[in-house]
Amino acid sequence: MTTLLTKLHRPTVSVHTVPTDAPEADGTLAWDSTTVVIAEVTAGGETGTGWTYGPAAVAAFLDGQLADLVEGRDALDIPALHTDLYRAVRNAGRPGVAACAISALDLALWDLKARLLDLPLARLLGAAGAEVPVYGSGGFTSYDGSRTASQLHGWAHEQRIPRVKIKIGQDRGRSVERDLARVGAARQVIGPETELYVDANGAYTRKQAVRVGQALTEQGVTWFEEPVSSDDLTGLRLVRDALGCDVTAGEYGYDLPYFARMVTAGAVDCLQVDVTRCGGVTEFLRAAAVAQAHGLEVSAHCAPHAHAAVVAAVPNLRHVEWFHDHVRIESMLFEGTLDPHGGTIRPSDAPGHGLTLRREKAAEYRVG
Repeated sequence: MTTLLTKLHRPTVSVHTVPTDAPEADGTLAWDSTTVVIAEVTAGGETGTGWTYGPAAVAAFLDGQLADLVEGRDALDIPALHTDLYRAVRNAGRPGVAACAISALDLALWDLKARLLDLPLARLLGAAGAEVPVYGSGGFTSYDGSRTASQLHGWAHEQRIPRVKIKIGQDRGRSVERDLARVGAARQVIGPETELYVDANGAYTRKQAVRVGQALTEQGVTWFEEPVSSDDLTGLRLVRDALGCDVTAGEYGYDLPYFARMVTAGAVDCLQVDVTRCGGVTEFLRAAAVAQAHGLEVSAHCAPHAHAAVVAAVPNLRHVEWFHDHVRIESMLFEGTLDPHGGTIRPSDAPGHGLTLRREKAAEYRVG
């Protein structure tokens, strides 16, 4: 029976759009702002906060289709509520907007549960390690050489993060010469000891990706993210088999069967999972278990502060993406953000995930 102390109130949701600090682009998309949808759930005088990066439609769907299912439920029984949320979106479709809405709610519910129990979320889940490795991520194709160099220098030499990533695949793979020149310039900035990663965001064709990957190997690139579309599992496998660097994908996984298909196809060397898309904390841990069953590590995609406590519970974790855009937004909107100096972050020892919404600051960017 639900007690008054754990009975959930109706969730609240808000939408916030934050302009980028410079135009950003990758191989297949360009943007000048990022929208974050924040969900809050309350019980027993405590509030849990979750969020996802997606359109305002996520908020409308959450409020119109899911909020009534949460109200009155027991805040401690997250698996039961999670199951009911997914059942409710059957006809709307799980991938995309619905999954993002459920992810934000699920993260908020886990934050709330940990606060009700007066425990750090990492402690509630059970830590597999005290620290979480990160890699610096940005290097957008829209950046000029000086901006890219400054960003890379900051990660590798000032913050001493030993692994960094830039975007390639400009103009949907039609600017390979510039792509390779940027990789060479990045290697010059970071030096030989720092690991260099690239992300093509699915911009290349299969054989083009192999040719580019062979050139990348000469620059010591060890991580080739989405060399072809993540929907092309056969293509990912072909590229993976042809190259020595790790081929990775998975950030667009919105449900568990997606990850199962990717790993059983032998498509990746490391599975990417995004807690703000995949179904929240509940589904992230399940996806990590699927990867572990196939001998794979997982890497958390973007939203580093949403991931920190969760991935600390994952024994087959490789690292978390310290993504420039989201680091900046989370540092603006939340108190309690983390320091990646030295290449690792340590999950907060405060109750929940340790972040508190800066309401006045968030109000500046609220829309709708």
